[in-house]
Parts: sequence; C-alpha cells; structure tokens
Amino acid sequence: MAGPSPSDRARLRAGLVAARPQALDDPRVHVSLAGLRALEGRARALSFAPRQPARSALNGRHASRLRGRGLTFEELRAYVPGDDVRAIDWKATARMGEPFVRVTTEERDRPALIVVDQRMSMFFGSVLNMKAVTAAEAAALAAFRIADQGDRVGGIVFGDAHLAEIRPARGRAALDRFLAALAEANGMLAADAPTLAPTPLAQVLRAVARIAPRNHLIVVLSDFDAGGEEGGEGPDPAAEEETRRLVSALARRNDLVLGLVSDPFAQDLPAGLRLSVSDGELQAEVNTADSRAHRSLREMARGRLAAVLDWQRSLGVSVLPLTTAEETTPQMRRLMGLAPRPRR
Repeated sequence: MAGPSPSDRARLRAGLVAARPQALDDPRVHVSLAGLRALEGRARALSFAPRQPARSALNGRHASRLRGRGLTFEELRAYVPGDDVRAIDWKATARMGEPFVRVTTEERDRPALIVVDQRMSMFFGSVLNMKAVTAAEAAALAAFRIADQGDRVGGIVFGDAHLAEIRPARGRAALDRFLAALAEANGMLAADAPTLAPTPLAQVLRAVARIAPRNHLIVVLSDFDAGGEEGGEGPDPAAEEETRRLVSALARRNDLVLGLVSDPFAQDLPAGLRLSVSDGELQAEVNTADSRAHRSLREMARGRLAAVLDWQRSLGVSVLPLTTAEETTPQMRRLMGLAPRPRR
C-alpha cells in the first residue's frame, strides 16, 4: 500500500489531517545517533572563528564580531623598539614615566557550550522537518566543527521533563556524550507524550551562565518560547523579560550565537482554517477565518521572531535564522556565507 503523499505528510505535521501510522525512523520527525554522526563530514566547511566570509551572518556587519579565543595576561615590561604600539599600557606608562607594554598570550582553546531545545514546542513542522530535528542537526554540525578546531565542546540538552549537562571537554568521548544526549532527548518527543508544564527558557539560561561564566562560545538553538506557568494564555511578559536579561548578560561575557528555529506555518498562518488544538487533556478549536483570531495568532508568532531578531541590534548578539522548510546543512552554509555544495 502506498504511503502518504508529500502534501499529506506536510498537512499531517501541521495537524490538519488525522494521523496515520508513521514510520518511527523518519529522519524528518526524529533524529538518530547514527544520523547525527553522519553529519560530521558536512561540518568541515563551517567556521565559528572570528574571521568570517563577507556574507556570513557572523561577520560583524549584523552583530558584534565573534571574539574568538581570549587573551591571558602574562607580564608588564618596558617598551622595546619594534613592539606593537597598540600593546602600550598608557596607565603604567604615565605612572612610571617611560613606556610599558602589556604582554599577553592567546588562550590555548575556547570552550564551547551548545544549548539545544527539545521541548514539546519544538515537536512541530509543516513543510520538511520538525523544529526539534532542525535544531538537533544544527547542533551536531556546530559540535563537529568546533571540536575539529581543537576547542573543548560541551552542551545542555533540555526538554520539558529533563535537562542534560555535558561539561566542555576535548576528545571524541565528550562529543559522543553530547550527541547521545541529543538523540535520547529527541526520541522522547511524541504526540501522545504526557502533558507537562514547559521548561522556562530562563531556567536553562541560568544553568548556561553557571557552566560558562565567561570567555565561552555559546550556541543556543531554540524557538525561544520563553515558557510560563502551566495553563497560561499567551506569552508570559515576565518570563520573556527575564529571558532577554539573561541573554544580555551572557552576551557581555561570552561569544553568543542564537539559532532561531521557526516554521513557515507559524510565520504565515493561513486564513480560513479550522484547527483542533490540544494539550493532551483539553481540546479547543481555532477558526482562522475569524479575522481577530487569525490576526492575534499571526502577531504572536511573528512577534516572537521579531523580538529575537531585534536582540541582534539591541544586545549585539549574532542570530542565525533557521527554518524547518529547508535541509539543515545547506542553510547553515548559506548563513555562514559559503557557496552551495555542487550537486553530484
């Protein structure tokens, strides 16, 4: 018997048709550990170093530049002809009456922390992938590339019922622990999963600040649903403001990259649809033919995207807007200013 057509699969993921039996190994719905490991070869062209291609979203034209590895102070010594004048310590020079320079060395590595959202809000997709799949694949690509640069890699993988912490470390073992935690968390997502209060994003960001207090590369992949009280209606302004404050604090002390994962259905909610929405216990019908309901839902979805994109300007963070409508690797390459890979 033939399976559902591509259009049926898209409508199924959008909740517009009754669910049919579905293969458990569909890579657009769930990732596997083997599938994540298979991305290693595709990550080699990506870079999270300070020097970026001209068209990269991380090159400093759109946000503050990635600073790269930090500098460790070694000593203060008298100026010697040939020293870089930019290294002159003017306070010491004024105090001592002769020029002095600060000697620094580059840190051996820059630890990285990759934070991946696998909450139920990420278990949605209307075109190609679930948001959770796009986030997981982007996280794996980033982890492989950062490890290949010689930096320590760790991560936080969180859902609505769990949070896994992997401290930054060198070596394949740490990378495998991160990928395994990612595959396990993604595998817990299911339409019939128990109803739980969503994990507030601020709670996760506080854990990030504890593990990566300064001089880390932090990559957060999420839809940036701030989360709030269970049963609340609409966004929680207090939760959203705390999330913004924590993002700002992290950006001041670290290199922070936000991977904003969204789905076209939420951005351009079609009018004239009758949607059944359920939290697993209660069910409500939303009629987008109602102009007020349609406008309210559309503005809420677009407002979240606009708020995170504005952090690029107001907080000086780098934002990579990722969509579930495209394969993950090509859009990561495009966002980092790389040419498309030639078709074979």
